[in-house]
Amino acid sequence: MTSLPLCCSALDDSWPWRQPLPDLQLIALNFDTTALQDGDFLRCGIDAPPSVQRAVAKRKTEYLAGRLCAREALFRSLGITACPGTGEDRAPLWPRDCVGSITHSHGWAAAVVGRRTHYAGLGLDVEQIMPDARALKLAHQILTANEQDRFAGQMANTPGEFLTLAFSLKESLFKALYPLTRQRFYFEHAELVDTNPDGSSRLRLLTDLSTDWCSDRELDAHFTNRNGRVLSLVAVEA
Repeated sequence: MTSLPLCCSALDDSWPWRQPLPDLQLIALNFDTTALQDGDFLRCGIDAPPSVQRAVAKRKTEYLAGRLCAREALFRSLGITACPGTGEDRAPLWPRDCVGSITHSHGWAAAVVGRRTHYAGLGLDVEQIMPDARALKLAHQILTANEQDRFAGQMANTPGEFLTLAFSLKESLFKALYPLTRQRFYFEHAELVDTNPDGSSRLRLLTDLSTDWCSDRELDAHFTNRNGRVLSLVAVEA
């Protein structure tokens, strides 16, 4: 369905996590920020907000690639041909009957979409695994004191991979809950409870966001490590 510009690769609809989640559609592609051409947005039928129109080629290509993934995911899962717009808070504006999330990093973009009757919120995030030295410097900003104790072994053995995982999971949690609560929260307001070899994990809120989303509430999450990237997903069931 989607017409792709030269800066974008073919679409990939493979499911990257070990755990299947019903009624979700993931679409991904690779993109090249140096191959963006004048008129690509117009040819693809994608409207860019003023902030993107004024941006450098990297930001423009990221936005275009992410919206192309989102539009294809909407079409395949719900038969919707529209593309999500952008709100004043820069979050995607999804059609009424669905929820979704978009992510991009280092030449790769993806979007996941589901029906609102099945999912209340979705959070998708991809991160390039950071160097160990950088991870050790950032650990106190991303991990709570409890997390530093709980995952001391992982931080000693694979600090870059583990801290990237914690960062990505918390980003996915924010993306899933912000549309439901309209409350911003930060790394210290959630903690990683556990991670498992099968790519499943558990997150716990450490702050009250709303009457439904209170401190100590826990959610499942999923992650995978592919080609030096961590890809995480939080899916809040309806």
